[in-house]
Amino acid sequence: MLVAPPRQPIDTSALLRATAHEAGLLALGYFRDGRETSARIWAKGGGSPVSEADMAVDSFLKERLSQALPEAGWLSEETADDLARLERRLVWIVDPIDGTRAFVAGDANWSISIALLADGRPVAGVVYAPARGELYEARSGAGAFLNGAAIGTSERMALAAARIAGPLPLYEPLKRQEASVVHLPKVPSLALRLARVADGSIDVGLVSAASHDWDIAAADLILQEAGGRLTDVAGRAPPYNRREPRHGVLAAANAALHETVLAALAAETPAGKPPPP
Repeated sequence: MLVAPPRQPIDTSALLRATAHEAGLLALGYFRDGRETSARIWAKGGGSPVSEADMAVDSFLKERLSQALPEAGWLSEETADDLARLERRLVWIVDPIDGTRAFVAGDANWSISIALLADGRPVAGVVYAPARGELYEARSGAGAFLNGAAIGTSERMALAAARIAGPLPLYEPLKRQEASVVHLPKVPSLALRLARVADGSIDVGLVSAASHDWDIAAADLILQEAGGRLTDVAGRAPPYNRREPRHGVLAAANAALHETVLAALAAETPAGKPPPP
Protein backbone atom coordinates (compact mmCIF):
# COMPACT_ATOMS: atom_id res chain seq x y z
CA MET A 1 0.00 0.00 0.00
CA LEU A 2 1.34 3.41 -0.95
CA VAL A 3 1.72 5.84 1.92
CA ALA A 4 1.65 9.58 1.23
CA PRO A 5 4.87 11.28 2.30
CA PRO A 6 4.57 13.65 5.27
CA ARG A 7 3.78 17.22 4.30
CA GLN A 8 6.75 19.55 4.56
CA PRO A 9 6.51 22.41 7.12
CA ILE A 10 5.20 25.64 5.62
CA ASP A 11 7.34 28.76 5.59
CA THR A 12 4.52 31.04 6.76
CA SER A 13 6.52 34.23 6.21
CA ALA A 14 7.21 33.41 2.57
CA LEU A 15 3.62 32.24 2.06
CA LEU A 16 2.12 35.42 3.49
CA ARG A 17 4.51 37.69 1.63
CA ALA A 18 3.84 36.04 -1.74
CA THR A 19 0.10 35.78 -1.14
CA ALA A 20 -0.18 39.43 -0.07
CA HIS A 21 1.68 40.58 -3.18
CA GLU A 22 -0.62 38.57 -5.46
CA ALA A 23 -3.71 39.84 -3.64
CA GLY A 24 -2.37 43.37 -3.98
CA LEU A 25 -2.02 43.04 -7.74
CA LEU A 26 -5.61 41.79 -7.90
CA ALA A 27 -6.88 44.74 -5.85
CA LEU A 28 -4.83 47.27 -7.83
CA GLY A 29 -6.65 46.16 -10.95
CA TYR A 30 -9.71 47.95 -9.52
CA PHE A 31 -7.98 50.86 -7.77
CA ARG A 32 -7.80 54.34 -9.33
CA ASP A 33 -5.39 56.69 -7.57
CA GLY A 34 -7.22 59.94 -6.85
CA ARG A 35 -10.37 58.73 -8.62
CA GLU A 36 -13.33 56.48 -7.85
CA THR A 37 -12.68 52.77 -8.23
CA SER A 38 -13.68 50.86 -11.35
CA ALA A 39 -15.20 48.16 -9.11
CA ARG A 40 -18.92 47.75 -8.54
CA ILE A 41 -19.94 48.96 -5.06
CA TRP A 42 -22.88 48.10 -2.85
CA ALA A 43 -23.85 48.50 0.81
CA LYS A 44 -23.63 45.81 3.45
CA GLY A 45 -25.87 45.59 6.50
CA GLY A 46 -25.30 48.73 8.54
CA GLY A 47 -24.56 50.76 5.43
CA SER A 48 -20.82 50.21 5.12
CA PRO A 49 -19.59 49.80 1.53
CA VAL A 50 -18.22 46.66 -0.07
CA SER A 51 -16.91 46.33 -3.60
CA GLU A 52 -16.30 43.56 -6.06
CA ALA A 53 -12.60 44.10 -5.34
CA ASP A 54 -13.16 43.13 -1.67
CA MET A 55 -14.93 39.97 -2.75
CA ALA A 56 -12.38 39.04 -5.42
CA VAL A 57 -9.46 39.44 -3.00
CA ASP A 58 -11.32 37.55 -0.29
CA SER A 59 -11.99 34.61 -2.62
CA PHE A 60 -8.37 34.52 -3.75
CA LEU A 61 -7.04 34.60 -0.17
CA LYS A 62 -9.40 31.90 1.04
CA GLU A 63 -8.47 29.56 -1.79
CA ARG A 64 -4.72 30.16 -1.54
CA LEU A 65 -4.40 30.09 2.26
CA SER A 66 -6.81 27.21 2.84
CA GLN A 67 -4.97 25.16 0.25
CA ALA A 68 -1.65 25.86 1.99
CA LEU A 69 -2.98 25.06 5.48
CA PRO A 70 -6.23 23.09 5.17
CA GLU A 71 -6.43 22.35 8.90
CA ALA A 72 -6.76 26.05 9.76
CA GLY A 73 -10.09 27.73 10.44
CA TRP A 74 -11.14 30.89 8.60
CA LEU A 75 -12.43 34.29 9.71
CA SER A 76 -12.80 37.14 7.23
CA GLU A 77 -14.81 40.33 7.05
CA GLU A 78 -16.27 39.29 3.70
CA THR A 79 -16.96 35.57 4.28
CA ALA A 80 -19.99 34.15 6.08
CA ASP A 81 -18.72 33.10 9.50
CA ASP A 82 -18.20 29.38 10.06
CA LEU A 83 -18.08 28.80 13.82
CA ALA A 84 -16.13 25.60 13.23
CA ARG A 85 -13.16 27.95 13.57
CA LEU A 86 -13.75 27.96 17.33
CA GLU A 87 -12.58 24.34 17.47
CA ARG A 88 -9.42 24.91 15.44
CA ARG A 89 -5.99 25.47 16.91
CA LEU A 90 -4.91 27.38 13.79
CA VAL A 91 -7.08 30.12 12.26
CA TRP A 92 -6.57 32.50 9.35
CA ILE A 93 -7.89 36.01 10.06
CA VAL A 94 -8.23 38.20 6.98
CA ASP A 95 -9.43 41.61 5.88
CA PRO A 96 -9.20 41.56 2.08
CA ILE A 97 -9.36 45.37 1.85
CA ASP A 98 -9.09 47.25 5.13
CA GLY A 99 -10.23 50.79 4.43
CA THR A 100 -12.77 50.10 1.69
CA ARG A 101 -14.05 53.70 1.75
CA ALA A 102 -10.52 54.93 1.01
CA PHE A 103 -10.03 52.31 -1.70
CA VAL A 104 -13.30 53.27 -3.37
CA ALA A 105 -12.44 57.00 -3.27
CA GLY A 106 -8.92 56.60 -4.70
CA ASP A 107 -7.06 57.20 -1.42
CA ALA A 108 -3.92 55.00 -1.23
CA ASN A 109 -4.22 54.42 2.54
CA TRP A 110 -5.92 51.02 2.41
CA SER A 111 -4.37 47.64 3.09
CA ILE A 112 -4.66 43.88 2.92
CA SER A 113 -4.39 42.31 6.37
CA ILE A 114 -3.62 38.62 6.95
CA ALA A 115 -2.84 36.91 10.27
CA LEU A 116 -2.37 33.32 11.32
CA LEU A 117 -3.50 32.51 14.85
CA ALA A 118 -2.19 29.61 16.91
CA ASP A 119 -4.00 28.88 20.17
CA GLY A 120 -5.73 32.24 20.04
CA ARG A 121 -2.72 34.49 19.44
CA PRO A 122 -1.30 35.84 16.15
CA VAL A 123 1.98 34.12 15.23
CA ALA A 124 2.47 35.40 11.67
CA GLY A 125 1.03 38.39 9.88
CA VAL A 126 1.29 40.91 7.08
CA VAL A 127 -0.26 44.31 6.49
CA TYR A 128 0.24 45.25 2.86
CA ALA A 129 -0.59 48.65 1.35
CA PRO A 130 -0.17 47.94 -2.39
CA ALA A 131 -0.93 51.46 -3.60
CA ARG A 132 1.87 52.75 -1.35
CA GLY A 133 4.29 49.87 -1.93
CA GLU A 134 4.49 49.13 1.82
CA LEU A 135 4.57 45.59 3.18
CA TYR A 136 4.73 45.19 6.94
CA GLU A 137 5.34 41.70 8.27
CA ALA A 138 6.15 39.83 11.45
CA ARG A 139 6.52 36.34 12.81
CA SER A 140 6.35 35.58 16.51
CA GLY A 141 9.78 36.02 18.09
CA ALA A 142 11.46 37.10 14.83
CA GLY A 143 10.98 40.89 14.77
CA ALA A 144 8.94 43.21 12.57
CA PHE A 145 9.84 44.49 9.11
CA LEU A 146 8.77 47.04 6.51
CA ASN A 147 9.80 46.08 2.98
CA GLY A 148 12.46 43.80 4.44
CA ALA A 149 14.02 46.37 6.81
CA ALA A 150 13.67 45.94 10.58
CA ILE A 151 11.38 48.46 12.28
CA GLY A 152 10.70 49.59 15.84
CA THR A 153 8.31 51.90 17.65
CA SER A 154 9.20 55.50 18.44
CA GLU A 155 11.24 56.17 21.57
CA ARG A 156 8.98 58.91 22.89
CA MET A 157 8.74 58.54 26.67
CA ALA A 158 5.97 61.06 27.47
CA LEU A 159 2.91 62.60 25.84
CA ALA A 160 4.64 65.93 25.16
CA ALA A 161 4.48 66.52 21.38
CA ALA A 162 3.28 62.95 20.78
CA ARG A 163 1.89 62.27 17.30
CA ILE A 164 -1.53 60.70 17.74
CA ALA A 165 -3.78 59.01 15.17
CA GLY A 166 -7.35 58.05 15.93
CA PRO A 167 -10.88 59.35 16.47
CA LEU A 168 -11.40 62.72 18.15
CA PRO A 169 -13.40 61.38 21.13
CA LEU A 170 -10.34 59.34 22.12
CA TYR A 171 -7.77 61.99 21.19
CA GLU A 172 -9.40 64.73 23.29
CA PRO A 173 -8.62 63.20 26.73
CA LEU A 174 -4.94 63.10 25.75
CA LYS A 175 -5.11 66.69 24.50
CA ARG A 176 -6.61 67.81 27.81
CA GLN A 177 -3.76 66.16 29.68
CA GLU A 178 -0.99 67.43 27.37
CA ALA A 179 -1.72 70.42 25.12
CA SER A 180 1.29 69.81 22.86
CA VAL A 181 0.06 66.50 21.43
CA VAL A 182 -0.49 66.49 17.67
CA HIS A 183 -3.56 64.99 15.99
CA LEU A 184 -2.45 63.41 12.71
CA PRO A 185 -4.62 63.13 9.59
CA LYS A 186 -6.95 60.15 9.54
CA VAL A 187 -5.49 56.81 8.47
CA PRO A 188 -8.53 55.05 6.94
CA SER A 189 -7.08 51.55 7.29
CA LEU A 190 -7.01 50.59 10.96
CA ALA A 191 -4.41 47.89 10.29
CA LEU A 192 -2.19 50.48 8.59
CA ARG A 193 -2.68 52.94 11.47
CA LEU A 194 -1.37 50.36 13.94
CA ALA A 195 1.46 49.30 11.62
CA ARG A 196 2.62 52.93 11.55
CA VAL A 197 2.85 52.87 15.33
CA ALA A 198 5.10 49.84 14.84
CA ASP A 199 7.40 51.73 12.43
CA GLY A 200 7.57 54.79 14.69
CA SER A 201 5.88 57.29 12.36
CA ILE A 202 2.90 57.44 14.77
CA ASP A 203 3.49 57.57 18.53
CA VAL A 204 -0.03 56.63 19.67
CA GLY A 205 -2.73 54.80 17.71
CA LEU A 206 -6.28 54.90 19.07
CA VAL A 207 -9.10 52.54 18.11
CA SER A 208 -12.81 53.12 18.70
CA ALA A 209 -15.02 50.40 20.11
CA ALA A 210 -16.40 47.83 17.62
CA SER A 211 -13.23 46.96 15.69
CA HIS A 212 -13.01 43.29 14.71
CA ASP A 213 -10.34 40.60 14.75
CA TRP A 214 -9.65 41.10 11.04
CA ASP A 215 -8.91 44.80 11.58
CA ILE A 216 -6.21 44.31 14.18
CA ALA A 217 -4.77 40.76 14.44
CA ALA A 218 -1.91 41.10 11.94
CA ALA A 219 -1.03 44.63 13.04
CA ASP A 220 -1.12 43.55 16.70
CA LEU A 221 1.66 41.03 16.07
CA ILE A 222 3.68 43.50 13.99
CA LEU A 223 3.37 46.04 16.79
CA GLN A 224 4.42 43.53 19.47
CA GLU A 225 7.45 42.45 17.47
CA ALA A 226 8.41 46.12 16.99
CA GLY A 227 8.41 46.69 20.76
CA GLY A 228 4.91 48.13 21.18
CA ARG A 229 1.68 47.20 22.91
CA LEU A 230 -1.97 47.07 21.87
CA THR A 231 -4.48 46.70 24.72
CA ASP A 232 -7.86 47.80 25.95
CA VAL A 233 -8.13 50.64 28.47
CA ALA A 234 -7.61 48.18 31.34
CA GLY A 235 -4.33 46.98 29.82
CA ARG A 236 -5.65 43.63 28.57
CA ALA A 237 -4.40 42.18 25.29
CA PRO A 238 -7.13 41.66 22.69
CA PRO A 239 -8.54 38.11 22.72
CA TYR A 240 -9.02 36.50 19.32
CA ASN A 241 -11.22 33.87 17.68
CA ARG A 242 -14.19 34.25 19.99
CA ARG A 243 -17.78 33.65 18.92
CA GLU A 244 -18.23 37.44 18.59
CA PRO A 245 -14.91 38.80 17.26
CA ARG A 246 -15.46 42.44 18.31
CA HIS A 247 -13.35 44.63 20.57
CA GLY A 248 -13.80 47.68 22.77
CA VAL A 249 -11.65 50.81 22.85
CA LEU A 250 -7.97 50.00 22.19
CA ALA A 251 -4.71 51.94 22.39
CA ALA A 252 -1.33 51.26 20.78
CA ALA A 253 2.01 52.79 21.72
CA ASN A 254 5.54 51.89 22.65
CA ALA A 255 5.90 50.11 25.99
CA ALA A 256 7.13 53.20 27.84
CA LEU A 257 4.34 55.53 26.68
CA HIS A 258 1.54 53.00 26.79
CA GLU A 259 0.71 53.27 30.51
CA THR A 260 0.46 57.06 30.30
CA VAL A 261 -1.97 56.77 27.39
CA LEU A 262 -4.11 54.22 29.23
CA ALA A 263 -4.28 56.38 32.35
CA ALA A 264 -5.50 59.37 30.34
CA LEU A 265 -8.12 57.30 28.54
CA ALA A 266 -9.29 55.46 31.65
CA ALA A 267 -10.08 58.74 33.36
CA GLU A 268 -12.84 59.40 30.83
CA THR A 269 -13.46 56.14 28.98
CA PRO A 270 -14.04 53.17 31.33
CA ALA A 271 -12.73 49.84 30.02
CA GLY A 272 -15.02 48.30 27.46
CA LYS A 273 -17.31 51.34 27.23
CA PRO A 274 -17.59 52.90 23.75
CA PRO A 275 -16.46 56.52 23.42
CA PRO A 276 -19.07 59.26 23.13
CA PRO A 277 -20.62 59.63 19.66
